[in-house]
Amino acid sequence: MVWMIISGLIVGSMLGFVMQRTRFCLTGGFRDMYVQKNNKMFYALLIAITIQSIGLLILSVTGVFKITYEPFPIVGTIIGSFIFGIGIILAGGCATGTWYRAGEGLIGSWIALFMYALGASATKFGFLKPISESINSKTLANSSMTETTGIPFWVFVVVLSAVTLFLVNRTLSKKKMMAVPQLKQRFTGIKHYLFEKRYHTFAAAIIIGLIALLAWPMSISTGREGGLGITTPSAKLVQFITTGDTAILDWGVFLVLGIFVGSYMAAKGSREFKWRLPDIKTIKNSVIGGLFMGFGASLAGGCSIGNGLVATATMSWQGWISLVFMIFGSWFMSYFVFVRPMQQYKKSAKTSAVTQTA
Repeated sequence: MVWMIISGLIVGSMLGFVMQRTRFCLTGGFRDMYVQKNNKMFYALLIAITIQSIGLLILSVTGVFKITYEPFPIVGTIIGSFIFGIGIILAGGCATGTWYRAGEGLIGSWIALFMYALGASATKFGFLKPISESINSKTLANSSMTETTGIPFWVFVVVLSAVTLFLVNRTLSKKKMMAVPQLKQRFTGIKHYLFEKRYHTFAAAIIIGLIALLAWPMSISTGREGGLGITTPSAKLVQFITTGDTAILDWGVFLVLGIFVGSYMAAKGSREFKWRLPDIKTIKNSVIGGLFMGFGASLAGGCSIGNGLVATATMSWQGWISLVFMIFGSWFMSYFVFVRPMQQYKKSAKTSAVTQTA
C-alpha cells in the first residue's frame, strides 16, 4: 500500500509538473489543427506516443511484461470519443489538463474536473452504467492491431517512428520553429531551469513519453496492469469520497492526485498560481464540458491520455480510432465556439464598413 501511494504520487507529480511548466495541452493542440492550421501539438503527441511505443517494444521483447488486449466496442469508442472531444473544447482542457490547471488555481478547471469525475463515476458505477453497457455490449472487436493484421508489433513501431521523425524534422527545419522565446530571467541556477526557462513543445513531448513509459512498470509493480490512466481513477476517487471504501483506491487514484500536486508545485515555484474566478459563461461551459468528458471517456474506454497516448502506443485499434474521433469532436465544437463567431464578426465588420462608405 505504501509503495502504491508513493509510486503513484511520484509519477503523477512528474507528469503534472512537466505539463504545467511546458503548457502541454492536447485540447489546444486539437483545436489549433482546425482553427489555426497548426499541427505542432499533434506532432508532439506523436513524439510522446513513439517514445512510449519504442520502450514498450523493448520491455516486451526482454520479457519484463507482456502487453495484453481486451475486446473493445467500436460504436462506443466512436461515439464516446466524439462526445469527449466536444467536452474538452467546452471545458477548456482535456482530462489531464483539468487536473493540472486546477493546480494553478483556475476555478473553472475545478468545476470542470468535478463534473468530469462525477460524470465518469455515474457512467462507470452509477445510473448511467446501463446506458454505457447497452452501447458497449455490441460491436465488440479485437483491439490488437498485430493479431488482426498479422503484422508484427515492431513493424508498427518502426512505421510510427519514421512518420513521426519525418514530421518533426520538417517542422524543425522552419526557422520560426527553432527558437523558443525566453522571458526576462528572474531566477538563477536550478530554479531557473525548473521554474522559469521555457522549453520547446517537442522537448516536453519526449519527457512526457518517458514518464508514460515509466508508468507501466511502476503501476504493474503494485498489481495494476497498464500505464497512465485518468478517467477510471477520477471516477474511483468520487466513489471513495462517497463510500469510504479503501478497496477502491489503486495506483491510478494516487497518479491523478499526484498530477494536481505536481502542477501546484510548478505553479507556485514559477509564481503562476493564482485563484481565478470564471464568468457565468465559462462556468456553464465547464459544467457541460466536464459532464461530456466524463461520459464520453467512460463510454470510449479512455480519454486523451488513456486512449490517445497510452492505447495508441500499444498499437491498439481502440486507441487510434478513439484519437481520430476525439479530434473530430473537438473540431466540431471548435467551429461553434471559435470559427463561427469569428466569421460572424468579420461579416458584421465588412457590412459596417460598406454602410459607412455608402
